[in-house]
Amino acid sequence: MKQNDFFTVRAPLKTNIKPLAVGEPTPSFEDYLAQIPAPFAASSEFSALEQQNDAATHELNQHNLRHVAQLIEQQNSKLNLLLNYLISQQDQAEFRHTATQFGAGELTYRANHTLQTGQFAEVKLFLDHPPAGIYCIGEVSHIKEHQDQFDITIRFVHILEEHQDMLIKAALHQQQKLLRQRSLDREK
Repeated sequence: MKQNDFFTVRAPLKTNIKPLAVGEPTPSFEDYLAQIPAPFAASSEFSALEQQNDAATHELNQHNLRHVAQLIEQQNSKLNLLLNYLISQQDQAEFRHTATQFGAGELTYRANHTLQTGQFAEVKLFLDHPPAGIYCIGEVSHIKEHQDQFDITIRFVHILEEHQDMLIKAALHQQQKLLRQRSLDREK
């Protein structure tokens, strides 16, 4: 899929944006894979295991093994807490920003200092739902001045497919929350 085939949602998302030097070429995909921090690689594996866990839990519940399913769910929660702690240790305050909108193909954030269109950056995304960390390489595709700040859009150049899937889930979750809130506001 092309990057613009993914929808974006306006919602805050904690990120780290570490610009690469102006004119520095994008790392090869192999170099990108080699530099993915271990907790972010583990997050990708956990995502795949989470899908298998959901299927197994459903099957256990079908066979009246609810207590076994609950035990598995508790162990899964403990592992997720541990993984989220490890991912949170990857947050670097000097590169911290909050995205104002995101999707599986790009994000936009507001910054006090601008970058250059075409400049590459290492991007870390810290998701709450599903709880995960995503590491990718992005390229500045658009800059818009906003008062004394800049809205910078970065499209993802190198990203794991599993990480894109997690971003799609996170964007759908945010969209669902927004739609639910609109429905509640209309009912008032």
